[in-house]
Amino acid sequence: MRIVFMGTPEFSVPALEYLVKSEYRVVGVYTQPDRPTGRGRTLEQSPVKKVALEHSLEVFQPVGLRNTDEVQRLAALRPDLILVSAFGKILPQDILDMPPFGCLNIHPSLLPKYRGATPIPSAILGGDSETGVTIMLMDTGMDTGPIVSQIIVGIEPQDTTESLSNRLAQAGVRVLAETLPLWFDRSLKTQPQDGTKVTYTAPITKEEGVINWQMSAEEISRRVRAFYPWPGCYTWWQGKLLKILEAVALHNKRESLPGRVIALAPGQPAVVGVETGDRILGLLRVQLEGKRALTAAEFLSGQRTFVGSILGGKG
Repeated sequence: MRIVFMGTPEFSVPALEYLVKSEYRVVGVYTQPDRPTGRGRTLEQSPVKKVALEHSLEVFQPVGLRNTDEVQRLAALRPDLILVSAFGKILPQDILDMPPFGCLNIHPSLLPKYRGATPIPSAILGGDSETGVTIMLMDTGMDTGPIVSQIIVGIEPQDTTESLSNRLAQAGVRVLAETLPLWFDRSLKTQPQDGTKVTYTAPITKEEGVINWQMSAEEISRRVRAFYPWPGCYTWWQGKLLKILEAVALHNKRESLPGRVIALAPGQPAVVGVETGDRILGLLRVQLEGKRALTAAEFLSGQRTFVGSILGGKG
């Protein structure tokens, strides 16, 4: 079977690597164009492109897929199946109709929950105990196609978007390996999504990383995990941006002002905490603007005026 793979971020890499090692033939890899990054604005290849080139696969990076030339170039690859994983573009109908076995999408949620761009951080923000991966037969909508197969993945209390993404990517490989043989012999039946259970997610902006200390400790803790590694959760201290890289919601009740830094008694999970809208958020790992990441204990030893200060405001 001839497969065209479409994907861009790190999440998509395990699925591509599985296909390369499988009995299927990857006849082309589509990924987003190289993006300028860093202060030098040097062009950065996507994780999928890097892996594709390592395996000497043909790589395509069109700006769009709706013009006739791009459609014809894809058709020339004669794909039996197009497999999509976080590619970042909606496929037009003429491409969806092209391969005889259709276009399958690997989506990191249990559809119809968390359609859209940010299903993994949304599951953490929602306080969910589990999520999963859905393989879906694509149509022209945003994650609206019928379900082919699913796998459930538990969300651990300490999971960040990074750690959960890694586990979901591996789970996606497991369900893909089980699904493709059955899909190609046409023994799998699709199931329409339950329209009464649909939820949508929106893209995350850098501004959402700003911590509002009026929120509950649990909500802030979820945001710290959901926004790691990007955009990160941050506040300001003495005019400098302070990233909160790791934190834990504690049972201690707030006694003073949201945003006030307090020392914590021995035996607590953290040595220092911040008062929130209801309880205390224990700080475990932080990073001050221009400095390296430190444990909260390391940071406290070098910043004697930290305890008792008020976090927030603007830099």
